[in-house]
Amino acid sequence: MLKFSGPVWRILFLSQIDAPLAPARAPEGRFHYRGQTALYASLSAEGASVAIRRYVLAGDPPRVLQQAQVTKARLVDLRGQSDASIVWQDIRDKQGSSPTWSYSDSARDAGADGLLYSSRSRPDLSHIVLFSSSPALIHVDARAIPWVPMYLQPPLDR
Repeated sequence: MLKFSGPVWRILFLSQIDAPLAPARAPEGRFHYRGQTALYASLSAEGASVAIRRYVLAGDPPRVLQQAQVTKARLVDLRGQSDASIVWQDIRDKQGSSPTWSYSDSARDAGADGLLYSSRSRPDLSHIVLFSSSPALIHVDARAIPWVPMYLQPPLDR
C-alpha cells in the first residue's frame, strides 16, 4: 500500500457544483457496486477528460472541471494492470458482476482508502477511486472552471 497526497480532478455537471465531492451516483461502477461508496477522480485534468469521454453527449448540460486535494490516502496501486482497466460493463451485463470489483473488495478489506489505476484508453494517464469522501481525506482547494470537451467545441474561425 502506498501513501498518496496530491491534486486530483473531476468533471461534474454544473448542477453538482454545490457538492463537488459527492460520491458516484450510479449504483455500480468500475470499483463499486450497490451499497458501496466510491469517489472517482483523475491525477490530471487531461485524465479526467479522457475518463468521462464515454459518457459525454452533444447537448449535455454544462460541465465544470473541479480540482481537489487528497491528503495521506492509503492506496493500492493497480497501475499497469490491464485487467483492472477493462470495459467492465459488458462483463457485468453478461455475468451479473464485474471482475474489477474483486480489486476494490480486497483493498477495502485491507483497510485501504482507495485505488490508483491506469486509464483504459490512455495507460499513460492514471485515475483514483476513494472509498470515502471524508474531509480528512479529500477537500476542494480551487474554484471549478467551465469545461467543454475539445471534440465538442466548435472550430475556431480564422
